[in-house]
Amino acid sequence: MSAATGPRADVAVREDADMREDAAALQPALELLRQELHRTPEIGLDLPLTQAIVLRELEGLGLEVCTGVETTSVTAVLRGGRRDAAEPRTVLLRGDMDALPIVEETGLPFAADNGAMHACGHDIHTAALVGAARLLAARRDELHGDVVFMFQPGEEGYDGAGVMIREGVLDAAGRRADAAYAMHVMAWQLPLGVFSCRPGTTSSSSSTLTVRVLGQGGHGSRPYRAKDPITAAAHMIVALQTTVTRHFDIWDPVVLTVGQIHGGTKDNVIPPHVDFQATVRTHSTAALDKLDRLVHACLTGTAAAHEVEVDIDFDRRYPVSYNEPDEAAFSADVVRDVLGDDAFQTLPNPSAGSEDFSRVLAEVPGCYLFYGGLLPGRDPETVPMNHSPFADFDPSVLSRAALVYAELAARRLRRFAEEG
Repeated sequence: MSAATGPRADVAVREDADMREDAAALQPALELLRQELHRTPEIGLDLPLTQAIVLRELEGLGLEVCTGVETTSVTAVLRGGRRDAAEPRTVLLRGDMDALPIVEETGLPFAADNGAMHACGHDIHTAALVGAARLLAARRDELHGDVVFMFQPGEEGYDGAGVMIREGVLDAAGRRADAAYAMHVMAWQLPLGVFSCRPGTTSSSSSTLTVRVLGQGGHGSRPYRAKDPITAAAHMIVALQTTVTRHFDIWDPVVLTVGQIHGGTKDNVIPPHVDFQATVRTHSTAALDKLDRLVHACLTGTAAAHEVEVDIDFDRRYPVSYNEPDEAAFSADVVRDVLGDDAFQTLPNPSAGSEDFSRVLAEVPGCYLFYGGLLPGRDPETVPMNHSPFADFDPSVLSRAALVYAELAARRLRRFAEEG
């Protein structure tokens, strides 16, 4: 069944009903929607099938919907019935939609077979945000402001959030959003249905270090007649690790991992150049600035010692994800009030992963939360993690995630109104 002609994840939502009851009633439809999304994963910024599914699901909800130009994004605005026309307030909710280039090995009856996979749970995110749109649309008359639903492609390394910001998602309601929230399901680490966040840094920055070592090729039996870039590159890689351990406080951690190295064609040939690339993660901008400086000093100094040249590209991609402390406290209170005290755990440490929602949080105060999708009977320490070809998530979290999305928006708008 194609995305354009498939059934909507539809269910009657009563305007006077308790939001928790309506979220629970949505669960079967959201599971079907998640399965449809899971069967048709798409990678990067171009997700036409996924976009068509989302557009179909939003039909009839009375939203102002527009699509992206540079990417197949969907932005939908819900106007609240109690909004202050003179100074309306806006909350943004984001769900990412893209998959990963992984061949699925879960064996699920709705597993993908096109070489891509929703191994990070973005099918869960998309379905949950659709659920939130349905819950809030049924209560538009009660909302004290506007809600922007940000359905984003390209989170997995394509900076889809940056593209959508350039295209105006933060001002989609007619003025800059006042608060923003996003959530991420975890196949491991957290118990099923438990939400978690922390104030301050919640996810690391992400940068990519690309290095080319330029030597002078020659015969492997006479290395003194050449300038060996392989030996120089090896020393550089070791020196970079020492730079991290000897220049940075362990309480402001830095990770530098060389993930690929290429050079040479034969055992007895010294090549003219070697390339290597590393991912770089920091939990503060100060650490990132310092590391940028030290990396250049380390690599150029090592190159000089080996009489080779070096080209360095330190590409700062995503900034640190920072939860405004008041917004983190508010988010925790919402989860506890809606789902109970046991449904929230404070995230003890920032994640070493990175997230392009950091671009939104750099512009708008807000909070990024995690929640558990651990399957029953699985050990969180040994279960396949997100990004594994075996990763799977318990779909029962869909209605809970939709509910938390919706309550964050509705309650934050009401709080804005009370603050005046």
